[in-house]
Amino acid sequence: MTYIDAHVHVWTNEFDRYPLSPPHQESDMNPKTFYPDELLAHAEPSGVNRIVLIQMSYYQFDNTYMLDVMEAYPGVFSGIAIVDWEAERPDETMLQLADQGVRGFRIYPKDAPIGNWLDGPGFERMFAAGAAHNLAICPLINPNALPALSRHCDRFPETPVIIDHLSRIGADQPVCDEHIDQLCAMAKHPKVMVKVSAFYALGEKAPPYDDLAPLIRRVYDAFGANRLMWASDCPFQVADHTYEDSIALIRDRLNFLSDADKDQILRKTAEDFFFPV
Repeated sequence: MTYIDAHVHVWTNEFDRYPLSPPHQESDMNPKTFYPDELLAHAEPSGVNRIVLIQMSYYQFDNTYMLDVMEAYPGVFSGIAIVDWEAERPDETMLQLADQGVRGFRIYPKDAPIGNWLDGPGFERMFAAGAAHNLAICPLINPNALPALSRHCDRFPETPVIIDHLSRIGADQPVCDEHIDQLCAMAKHPKVMVKVSAFYALGEKAPPYDDLAPLIRRVYDAFGANRLMWASDCPFQVADHTYEDSIALIRDRLNFLSDADKDQILRKTAEDFFFPV
């Protein structure tokens, strides 16, 4: 059986061809490079043969490197880009990138007040374009950003939304029921999906990550396997842990998942959205 990793970053030190976006500089890059061949060397031994690339923040709105990798490995990579949501027409940029195989667009609060971080015409255009063209809005957020997201999902119920990394529950503070409740409440929106990912950064932050099982069970019960997708968040997953540590939690260690559930989370949810036939 083969699997799909729904969240990975790649970057290069070819700065003449792919310049970094200020204020990022070479000293920020850790590791200094992470090439697609390095990624596949980690992924393929675990049965992963397709991957969703996430635009790396070092390049900000210049998605060229990610697009070039996608083109160089046809059928292997899909992509989630970043566009400038403060620009006049981010929706037009979304459609241009969609023509090049991009299926989603990462957003995050930046410095906006967390209670209304999605206010503004740029995000409205993005959510409307997502609904019209089946393009995902992919928030990298903490639980305190979920209420504003929920209001936007009420306004744009046809927009696919994919929440990164279990909404980072347990990243900066202990896993708590209040945060899990906030994430599970998002299941009322039928187009919302969740990435079950970045285990190295959540909870006790140590393999085999069994402490995350109750959190994942709650999210599974709320959303169902068909709205969950696994991801490693490489290269950060393999900085101190292994790729196999990540996939093994879903594949081997959660006894509440059936074989069909595992196939759904490890392959089919991401396949249906990011690799449509």
